[in-house]
Amino acid sequence: MVKAFENFEVWFITGAQLLYGGDAVVQVDGHSKEMVNGLNQSGKLPIKIVYKGTANSSKEVSDLMSAANNDKKCVGVITWMHTFSPAKMWIHGMQTLKKPLLHLHTQYNRQIPWQTMDMDFMNLNQSAHGDREYAHILSRLRKNHKTVVGYWQDDNTQERIAVWSRVCAAWTDAQDMLIIRFGDQMNNVAVTDGDKVAAEQVLGYHVDYYPINDVMAYYDKVTDTETKELVATYFKEYDHDAALENEKSEAYEKIYNSAKAEIAIRRVLKDTGAKAFTTNFNDLGKFDQIPGLASQRLMQEGYGFGAEGDWKSAALYRTTWFMTQGMTGGSSFMEDYTLNFDGENTAILEATCSK
Repeated sequence: MVKAFENFEVWFITGAQLLYGGDAVVQVDGHSKEMVNGLNQSGKLPIKIVYKGTANSSKEVSDLMSAANNDKKCVGVITWMHTFSPAKMWIHGMQTLKKPLLHLHTQYNRQIPWQTMDMDFMNLNQSAHGDREYAHILSRLRKNHKTVVGYWQDDNTQERIAVWSRVCAAWTDAQDMLIIRFGDQMNNVAVTDGDKVAAEQVLGYHVDYYPINDVMAYYDKVTDTETKELVATYFKEYDHDAALENEKSEAYEKIYNSAKAEIAIRRVLKDTGAKAFTTNFNDLGKFDQIPGLASQRLMQEGYGFGAEGDWKSAALYRTTWFMTQGMTGGSSFMEDYTLNFDGENTAILEATCSK
């Protein structure tokens, strides 16, 4: 499991019915617990899976889905049909569920036990039948979901569940994602515009304007001592020309102001609870430059960033950073400027990158 997701859970719900008797349900429950334990112990899943029981009726399905909606730790639901589970039983529950859904099309046993198979075995192990019936109703309902087909102990199956789990974490993070725009957007730029109402309705993003003058109120309160401390951190962490450390130089003044901007912006983000922000060249207030260094360092901390008011890029950066926590590599926002067309050396000059 990934430490960053330790407060999250993915619920596992098994579909069955009471037609085959109570003993069958007990076996279904036992098999389900074994599978969930096996998935958690695989070492491949970033979020803990919690078994929430077997649903044997429409009411049980609806109650479980309502509970999932209301549980803040639950970021998604995995459903699996062990026996034949009549799909009409799932209609109301699927209409109720608001969390991400994964249909795991698998079965408890890897192989068919040809030598010992009897009708009791056939009645109990009907995943092939039940999962197809369930897939049909999800399609009829136009229910957004992910389907993973494969044996539950196979690496490929577990890895696909892991990817979906990370997406669930990102979806959860987006539901209260505040994105603030320092100023609006650069004049006459089209790509950074967008439908903020639809974004909140569909994706959860809440995009707010934040006056640059309010940022300047924070900027003015940053002390000389704390600014110089951050400048010293810059010189320690980044390769640089020693001449930049001359406090009387214009270059040092630029670095000093960059540090002051970083401190101010970080405090704005913390006080507002924002997870992402944007800047633009048309509205800089007292900043003597676009706060590029601040943006790069804040992105390293997980804050989303978009240039020229691009709140969509800011949101996507935050989402990408959030769901890839614990993985190797990193996330970056790159703004391309000019191309070099030179055969095999073709390249793009880019800026504002964080890894």
